[in-house]
Amino acid sequence: MTVTPASISPDELDADPAFALHRGGKLEVRSTIPVRDADDLSLAYTPGVARVCTAIAETPDLVRDYTWVSNVVAVISDGTAVLGLGDIGPAAAMPVMEGKALLFKEFAGVDAVPICLDCTDVDALVETVVRLAPSFGGINLEDISAPRCFEVEDRLRALLDIPVFHDDQHGTAIVVLAALQNAARLTGRTLGDLRAVVAGAGASGVAVTRILLNAGIGDIAVADSKGMIYAGRDGLNEVKQALARDTNRGGHTGSTEEALVGADVFVGLSGSTVPEEAIASMAADSIVFALSNPTPEVLPSIAAKYARVVATGRSDFPNQINNVLAFPGVFRGALDVRATTITENMKVAAAQALAGVVGDELSADYVIPSPFDARVAPAVIAAVAAQAREDGVARR
Repeated sequence: MTVTPASISPDELDADPAFALHRGGKLEVRSTIPVRDADDLSLAYTPGVARVCTAIAETPDLVRDYTWVSNVVAVISDGTAVLGLGDIGPAAAMPVMEGKALLFKEFAGVDAVPICLDCTDVDALVETVVRLAPSFGGINLEDISAPRCFEVEDRLRALLDIPVFHDDQHGTAIVVLAALQNAARLTGRTLGDLRAVVAGAGASGVAVTRILLNAGIGDIAVADSKGMIYAGRDGLNEVKQALARDTNRGGHTGSTEEALVGADVFVGLSGSTVPEEAIASMAADSIVFALSNPTPEVLPSIAAKYARVVATGRSDFPNQINNVLAFPGVFRGALDVRATTITENMKVAAAQALAGVVGDELSADYVIPSPFDARVAPAVIAAVAAQAREDGVARR
């Protein structure tokens, strides 16, 4: 049963299982030590706590050992780009941020606090997060609209010595890279053999393109709502100008459909529709990742007529590209070694570990594991922690 909240009583709202599940929120805070008597109280709070505070004041790094900071992430949004809902504001974004925090805990044992900020100015966002940062071991940015999200993340990464990770960008990118590595392996190719077309130049489209470039994709071109992005096209912002400089070696200047002729890979992150004829025009053994939710750019039943591998963002089709495969393990691994940042190599390492979980079970309907595969988080955690040490950003 689905209901609309306007002019409906709480009891009627709770007839919808989604509302019933969310009543009272999805999170709570629990203590990790008992307070049974005066002695417990004197250690947990005053006067015993003063000794710990004084030690931290003298040696600030002790905060990571004697508070929860080393195991807690702030999930921060301004509510401007929520799921498929768009700019719905901070209050309406809270159920999503609570859900994100829930997934951190369930899949990797990371404590997370949802924070929805009532400001959208880049300077205000950055200043607010910097002021909050001493309370956290990492910052997960969520549902901040492009192109502001790029500047917010870049500035916070420069200002803070804890991991800052915009999951809409990098979580998606990690899982796409993992799935594409396996899809290429299934078809007897490497990433370097592939020509890809990405539809969508928002947060996820840019990050997917960047990680595929970093991983050695043969060629990749990106389209926005006005067509292919290429050097010299009018009206490109700074982010798209950089894409034009670094991509599209084939010089495609027309539509997504035109660029797909003979392409090996389609990655849809745009919310648009791609006609069947365009998928049919792709190369043999093509790979189609139609990731827009809830409606993929092309339905899997159509894409599968022509493509060897089809993936979507939905759980009711095979090969779900789901960020929960990445972000809990990425943060757990970074927190475990007290990393100062999350490097590009750490993201690629996460993708390789995720791809490796599939192993010999690889098939057209299984290029990426399930979020409920118990091997996923440990593999990602270990790979990220090891790469952080190799990259010199680990503090232990």
